[in-house]
Amino acid sequence: MTTTPAGWYPDPDNATQLRWWDGAQWTENRSAPPVANPYSTSAADLKAPDGTKWNTVWIWIIVVIPFVPSLALLTVDWSSMIDFTSGSEAEMMLRMYTNPAYLGSILGGFIAYGLGVWFAYIDWRELTRRGVPRPFHWAWNFITPVYAIGRSVVVRRRTGRGISPMWVTIALLVLSFIYSIVFSVFILSSVFSQIAQMPGLISR
Repeated sequence: MTTTPAGWYPDPDNATQLRWWDGAQWTENRSAPPVANPYSTSAADLKAPDGTKWNTVWIWIIVVIPFVPSLALLTVDWSSMIDFTSGSEAEMMLRMYTNPAYLGSILGGFIAYGLGVWFAYIDWRELTRRGVPRPFHWAWNFITPVYAIGRSVVVRRRTGRGISPMWVTIALLVLSFIYSIVFSVFILSSVFSQIAQMPGLISR
């Protein structure tokens, strides 16, 4: 007398399929074996080997490089650039758009964007080589600064360390936001000051 409980078991007549055992005998109910999901991975499988280094020079370049071109704007004398008294508005705009520092910041922004994507690929490849399972994909750096933040979160989960690039990225974003507000206030105050000193400016 068998004590095998009812259930699906390998078919004794065909090992490539399952057959229902009702607890006493084989039935005619047969089924294909379940197919394993290749994308299902346990949390243990996603852990990097102990001692895996998360830090690379590339991630820090990726964090900093988007903000470097804007530093050129700090060298511009905006008080003389935004000057309605030295010509028409078209001439003022021409002075700004032909300023070397302004042009350098624009061109540098495109270069920094391209280099950031390239460095993200190198960083992703290096993490893969070190044994970090499924690191955050480099293509996310097309949406700056998603890669630096996502990479930090994923690496932290895989290795237990490596969250600091995310905090540095957030700090730089906050600083750039504050700088943008201060810059906007300065420009507006300069414009309003000139308008107040030149009553005929609006009618010109």
